[in-house]
Amino acid sequence: MKSYILAKLEALQERQAEVEILLNNSKLTSNQERFYTLPKEYTQLNNIIRRFESWRQIQKNIDTTMQLLEDLEMREIALEELKVFQAKQIELEKELQTLLLPKDPDDGHGCFIEIRAGTGGNEAALFAGDLFRMYSRFAETRHWKAKIISTSDGEHGGYKEIIAKISHEGAYSQLKFESGGHRVQRIPETESQGRIHTSTCTVAVIPTIPENELPGINISDLRIDTFRSSGAGGQHVNTTDSAIRITHLPSGLVVECQDDRSQHKNKAKAMAVLGARLRNIETKKRQTKESSIRRNLLGTGDRPDRIRTYHFPQGRVTDHRIGLTLYQLEDIIQGKLDELIQAIIQEYQFDQLTILSSTT
Repeated sequence: MKSYILAKLEALQERQAEVEILLNNSKLTSNQERFYTLPKEYTQLNNIIRRFESWRQIQKNIDTTMQLLEDLEMREIALEELKVFQAKQIELEKELQTLLLPKDPDDGHGCFIEIRAGTGGNEAALFAGDLFRMYSRFAETRHWKAKIISTSDGEHGGYKEIIAKISHEGAYSQLKFESGGHRVQRIPETESQGRIHTSTCTVAVIPTIPENELPGINISDLRIDTFRSSGAGGQHVNTTDSAIRITHLPSGLVVECQDDRSQHKNKAKAMAVLGARLRNIETKKRQTKESSIRRNLLGTGDRPDRIRTYHFPQGRVTDHRIGLTLYQLEDIIQGKLDELIQAIIQEYQFDQLTILSSTT
């Protein structure tokens, strides 16, 4: 194991011992913030230190086994044991390196998914509907709750825009790399000559943020309009202006919400989306300034870069960031995204490891 990794692990082991002492302090309950954060930190540290202790034990086993190589009668058995120990050690070192990677502080949060139709007119709106169903079904397979915040329907189905919220903790860590431009190539139902059309949508995945972490929003910077809801809801939405549109004047961001019959609830949801967007903008500015992500796999959520193509005639999906093509389009469009998502996460982790090793 490299010396800088070993030093980092030893420092974390010392920190774990400190946290354990703090957790046993009867005065901890008087500090609500530490009461909630210390147990989480201890769990994270324990996950690393257990592997580190296993690695150290294996290192001792390797040292002992190496001594047995000098005994001719034990040499063959020792060599076999050595192979097993060394293989396990390599596996643990890879796990430890991954656990030591810089953590995205938002990975533990849920997320907003914003899907907007791009080029392609009605076909783009239909594709936006397909993407929303894809992510909804992916969420269902994981027992995550997805709730629609707002929609703007397409003229012939699908959506010009749809925003949904997935509240499950950790959803952002799995979906954040979906941000970017998605392209579909297929024959529209209205195409009489069987020509393949290309349409696009943009997807933005933004972490949901606890209220105490949201940026302060000055009410004087907002223009709040009410209007009559156009979606489902029966007579109520037809007789009251329950929908909300909030414009953040300094940034020009506009958020609408008409999902609920209550104007008050719609306003609260819209403010949550606005706060998350503003914080996301600040986060991206900081990341750009720091230039810490070399290959920029992490989508900004507001860029048109094409990250993925769904080619229906050939039944394939290609992720252009990592050059991965899977001939499983039907499964993927039905929400079976695990292989794609895990491939992106692994590539991102590899990039981080490369950066970590080159800067230490």
